[in-house]
Amino acid sequence: MKLLLLFIASVALAFAQKIVGGPLVINAAPRSAIVVWLVEGNQVTLRAPGAPPRTSPSLRAERTMLTGLQPNTRYEYEVAGQDAGKGSFKTPPIEAGQFRFAVYGDVRTRHDVHRKVMSALIAHGIPDFVLHTGDLVADGDDTSQWSTFFDIEKDLLRQTAFFPSLGNHERNSRNYYDFLQMTKPYYSFDWGNAHFIALNSDIGNVSASERLKDTFWAEQTKWLEEDLQRSQKADYRFVFAHHPPFTAVTRRQGANPHMTALVPLFEKYRVTAALFGHDHNYQRYLKNGIHYVVTGGGGAPLYDVDKPPEGITQKVISTENFVTVSVDGPKVRIEAIGTDGQKLDEVEFQKPLQ
Repeated sequence: MKLLLLFIASVALAFAQKIVGGPLVINAAPRSAIVVWLVEGNQVTLRAPGAPPRTSPSLRAERTMLTGLQPNTRYEYEVAGQDAGKGSFKTPPIEAGQFRFAVYGDVRTRHDVHRKVMSALIAHGIPDFVLHTGDLVADGDDTSQWSTFFDIEKDLLRQTAFFPSLGNHERNSRNYYDFLQMTKPYYSFDWGNAHFIALNSDIGNVSASERLKDTFWAEQTKWLEEDLQRSQKADYRFVFAHHPPFTAVTRRQGANPHMTALVPLFEKYRVTAALFGHDHNYQRYLKNGIHYVVTGGGGAPLYDVDKPPEGITQKVISTENFVTVSVDGPKVRIEAIGTDGQKLDEVEFQKPLQ
């Protein structure tokens, strides 16, 4: 794998901009990528009698599109000549080979715990890319919370490629789309011999209109099936979203019927694994050859795993965690890791026969 250096520089920007988010790479493809960073303009300070002042920053996303890249190559880059703007990323390979990605979610609160999860993940080794299962912040409309998110995650995100999915706490906010330069709430991409699909499971925030919610879900489901049909030549298919179809949290069981209704589609098109958040713990299930993983232990208050579904439960534990998935040609290994770096769960399996 080659190492190349990119400079994204501007004399004016170097003096005028304060980088407060990123830089990070999104939409990494074999021959292109987008570098995104947030800059802070002015701030608004709100005061009320008997309450401490509250500051809300004005944030703006900057981006640049990089083209003409080489597959399976690590690039270093520098934004605006600043140390805060230095980063690196790897482009995906085109063919089967080794790669490793991390999955985590629900980092919206308990920022000290969020930092511990990030420290443990980095100590475990920088992944080629990251999937986020949603709830990056507690309120997507609050710009100050995005500053906190990027501050905690900067040491990870400036060294890898980032692929997020919407959680309910993003509230379908314009900030999510602007700050992460997302054009749609669902999308797909390829990495080596694997195909990845990000879904928007948060239909509650799509619209106040039930008709528009139903229309959105029908459109996304149609797109999902078409995308799965097109990806049947891939060795692996991974789906990730916020709300899981199965859970060991009693009060949440049956709460996501729209996601449970997708399970026959996952089975029909031979999804390898489906990765979720929303429940603040770790859960893994195996149903009809598909691995279902819940990794919502990124910082939000933990939930009990008090009623594991019968017949499909492999492992449930109420603790903070992140997950890594290693793909090596015909072999896949899924590991769950706690904040102390210890392994919570592991499963390894071979590529299924076509």
